[in-house]
Amino acid sequence: MPTPLRADGEAILYRLFDVGYEIQLDRAYELLGSSGPERRKPVRGEAQAIQIANPPVTVSIGTEQVDVGGQSCEAELSARLFDFGVVSMRARIRAPGSLPWSDFSAFGVAAGSSRAWSLFEPCRDRLLQRIVGAVVRPALATVTEEYVVVRVHRLEDSEGRSMRADILQDLDIERILVGENRPLSAEARKDLLSQRFSYFDDDLAVLSWNSALVVESVREDTDVQYVLEFANAQLLELRFYDSILDAEIPRMYDEVESARRGFHFLGRRFSRLLAALQTRVADATEAVERAENSLKVTEDVFLARIYTAALEIFRGPTWRRGIDRKVAIVRDTYVMLNAESQARRAEILEIIIVGLITLEIALALVFR
Repeated sequence: MPTPLRADGEAILYRLFDVGYEIQLDRAYELLGSSGPERRKPVRGEAQAIQIANPPVTVSIGTEQVDVGGQSCEAELSARLFDFGVVSMRARIRAPGSLPWSDFSAFGVAAGSSRAWSLFEPCRDRLLQRIVGAVVRPALATVTEEYVVVRVHRLEDSEGRSMRADILQDLDIERILVGENRPLSAEARKDLLSQRFSYFDDDLAVLSWNSALVVESVREDTDVQYVLEFANAQLLELRFYDSILDAEIPRMYDEVESARRGFHFLGRRFSRLLAALQTRVADATEAVERAENSLKVTEDVFLARIYTAALEIFRGPTWRRGIDRKVAIVRDTYVMLNAESQARRAEILEIIIVGLITLEIALALVFR
């Protein structure tokens, strides 16, 4: 680089859990009142293009000491609760002062592999104990989502003069995103750095599948992190219901086969199975719709572009198409079973009618 570059910043680690069908945020806010919860939205002027009908609840949990690259650092722990049943645990680890860029990159990589990840599950369990009355149909999913945001508050040269974000070269950005010392190929670098956004001349956001680099000089401005966290929460919900349907479809086939065995008066076992299938379709459809509609974009502005790009990188539309395809399989099975049930009932009724006619004729002949 033309001049030695230094950076002051932090790494934010996210691990997201699906803890139930829904979290009643007003109730959770009341239960967490002693911890000073917040329900903030993005604050930038262009954030008006992002509509959040039910803002998530954010609560501070405390601090822990963690080892990052052989140095003890303080991790500020917090959580964000989303109404569609997702809890995002966060650990904010400050870099030890202004560092040369190579050392700052090493810090970001080390933070992403530190033992801070092991702090999340105990904190999650304590948090769930406090908000148990606000969780509808609580159930902890095995599917989780992880993400790392490396944030730079200030870039400066060796003499302490502030530098613009565009001074960062591709090699510097790729190292902090993928943690590789060897340079990537030109094709891999182009793909990695394709999602690169700036709004002011001193900010930058570069997104990848499992991490992001954010350069933002205003410390209070966390809007980019906010929309990235929201996108990760929605991704988790899509992955969770995709896994639910993956497990449900083979079980559904077994239940259909079981229901077809033997004789059931007027197809009553089909009736129970049809009701169960209808409930599964309704639950999956409603939950996914609630997650996707929790944040809406009305204009193509900076934050909206970052949010949309994050969903594309996370393959949100692909996950949604997979869910729609599996829901369609369940619906088709419902239609088939319903038709089969109706046919079976009609057949039984025909047999009953023929039997009654036969009985009537027999009785007429006997008593003639």
